[in-house]
Amino acid sequence: MRPADWPTDGPIDLRVHDLPHASSTTEWWYVNTHLKSASGRDFSLFAAFFRVMTKKHEDGRAEYAHSLTWALSDLENHDYVPCSLVDAAAPKLGLEKVKQGQASKDERLNRAVTEVLERNLVPRPDRFFPGEVSVATDRLALDFAGCRFEKRADGQYLLRVLTDDLRHGRVEAELTVTLQKPPVRHGDEGVVRGVHGEDMFYVFVPRCGVQGHLLLDGQRHELHGQGWYDHEFGCPPPQKEQAAQTDHGVVAWNWVAAQLDDGTDVSVYDLVRVESGKSAGRWAVLSDPKGRRYAFEDFTLTPTSQWRSTRTFEQYPTSWALEIPEARLSLELSAAFDDQELVTVISKPAFWEGRCAVKGTLAGKPAQGLGFVERSGFGDAETLDDFFKSVGRAVREQVKVHYPLELARDHANRLVSSPGREDVVDGVDLPQLARTLIAPVRQITDRGGKAWRSYASLACCDLVLGDSRKFAGWLAFPEFMHVGSLIVDDVQDRSSVRRGGPAAHLTFGEPLAINAGTAAYFMGERLLTRTLVKDSDKLKLYDLYFEALRQGHAGQAIDLDGLSQFVPQVLSTGDSAMLEKRVLAVHRLKTAAPAAALARMGAIVGGGSAAQQDAVGRYFDAVGLAFQIVDDVLNLRGFKGGLKETGEDISQGKVTLPVAKALGRLEPQERTALWATIASKPTESAIVAGVIEQIETCGALEDCAKQATALVDEAWRALDPLVEASMPKIMLRAFGWYVLERHY
Repeated sequence: MRPADWPTDGPIDLRVHDLPHASSTTEWWYVNTHLKSASGRDFSLFAAFFRVMTKKHEDGRAEYAHSLTWALSDLENHDYVPCSLVDAAAPKLGLEKVKQGQASKDERLNRAVTEVLERNLVPRPDRFFPGEVSVATDRLALDFAGCRFEKRADGQYLLRVLTDDLRHGRVEAELTVTLQKPPVRHGDEGVVRGVHGEDMFYVFVPRCGVQGHLLLDGQRHELHGQGWYDHEFGCPPPQKEQAAQTDHGVVAWNWVAAQLDDGTDVSVYDLVRVESGKSAGRWAVLSDPKGRRYAFEDFTLTPTSQWRSTRTFEQYPTSWALEIPEARLSLELSAAFDDQELVTVISKPAFWEGRCAVKGTLAGKPAQGLGFVERSGFGDAETLDDFFKSVGRAVREQVKVHYPLELARDHANRLVSSPGREDVVDGVDLPQLARTLIAPVRQITDRGGKAWRSYASLACCDLVLGDSRKFAGWLAFPEFMHVGSLIVDDVQDRSSVRRGGPAAHLTFGEPLAINAGTAAYFMGERLLTRTLVKDSDKLKLYDLYFEALRQGHAGQAIDLDGLSQFVPQVLSTGDSAMLEKRVLAVHRLKTAAPAAALARMGAIVGGGSAAQQDAVGRYFDAVGLAFQIVDDVLNLRGFKGGLKETGEDISQGKVTLPVAKALGRLEPQERTALWATIASKPTESAIVAGVIEQIETCGALEDCAKQATALVDEAWRALDPLVEASMPKIMLRAFGWYVLERHY
């Protein structure tokens, strides 16, 4: 049974149904526009005003929470200016979602979000409304702290949105929207399915005239163009009906609003149950040039190209093929530019909504126009493990860009020479260069690996309110640094397996492997040279990069030589403090210090203060140390999924932190016997198991775990007050726990 305040049969009366609906627990008003300035520049803008009922009192009074998302697409600069605003109730509502299990599937992410929300904060890029929110009930008049959508006495609509953007300063648009077609019912005569399985009423006006102005980068642009207006409202079904409904689980959606040059407009929405991939409701509605409505359930909307964000690492389609056979409609929709992602905790962690070019055929005739596409809820990074897999895919994509196996002449010039000295590659056989210099590195990188080193720089750039999108290529150079060291290490250690396959020197021979591995170190210089930062900052970046390489090689020298010569002193005195310090020094030089350098580099290009640069460096130093300490522990307790053989360090006779701590805890006779067994490099499983049990029983492993936790917690306490609450901050907080708890 429909609510009493829903439209009845016949034409939609916007004088009534533009207004808020008392029955609705969820309601939004949405406008998108395609605009041209007086100077010929193209822009598109969308804005969505949301009202959600949070409480219904017995006397009928209702309480609401409000939010606003809007974004500007600047086609000339391929720039996307997003804004996400929430009201004061957002932290409380967010905590309720976490408690009810409606937030992330990753407990560490939920903990990190909870830390922010319990302080009554929202993480950037979401921000609180800077003032009061008001919603009139007797007319359409939404005032969300100065951002407004209202219907004027002359029947026109006023849209005003504004923000203080970190990159552009004051951004403000004020537009007058004039309806040029009658309102159209979507779905089944207006009724569509909501994301929770509820009935919603959906009405839209697919063609509007738009005029107004935009303030951007201190310049005022006079605008004219076309627009689109949506209004949707609904509520959960009565309890007896709700109980009978099947839970839809997580529902994602694609949505299209296409305006063709001949006056035809097309709206498509397609809800999808993420777990099963099955439809949760879908309709396509066509409005012809005279405003006549045609509805279809038989259609396909197929992604035809993909783009991956370097902020959320989610992957989105950026072109689609839309087919509505019964309407004889076949359209291609292509993003005006890829990066039209709006990051917001409201839609965890982001959605894609942007301007597209439209072309194809309608009834056998050529068709073209403009459109908006929205895609939300399809994220494949529900846990931190999933997230770092996505980061890893992005890293490999960037490595392929810089190290292609099919090498062209201009690319070889960029790899080997400098501008004006391209003659140095004259006579070089490009396939030979690719096979000998690039292929050994690609063999290892293409197998995947721990992508957190690559994430460090971009995350720290955004953490200090910089824009990491300018430095997407930086995903590759930590991987070049790391993989280069792995290839050389495998030769030095006589290792046969790397990342689940043969070590590079077994495939390419030791000379080529060593050369390719060391050459990979210099790729960082190539990427830094092209970095668009001031020269003084570039010098700091060079300093940090080469410092990281020096530190890594120092650590490798000590690691190759080993620490066994320091054991006799521990055996005689029982004091393991110095030995533990020497083990940690190797961990710091090989892993922690390079990670800290990468974090500092990100903070530099993000414009962070000296204190912020130091704090992110110290945090990643602590995380890097913790990572290696936990690795030492997992080597004895067992890696998840059997990634490495349990007790491998014992079989190799290595002095690790658990071994050092155990030698300091045991009685003289016990520690002497323990070290004699380890020094013999035992391979018999029973002997290895006995050594592990002795180290575990004396409390050395638990002490390692506590030390790792203390390192990360102390570094976080220093960093926490220096940076604002933000999505990158949440990710880095959760990442610290991820490193510490990956074995539990």
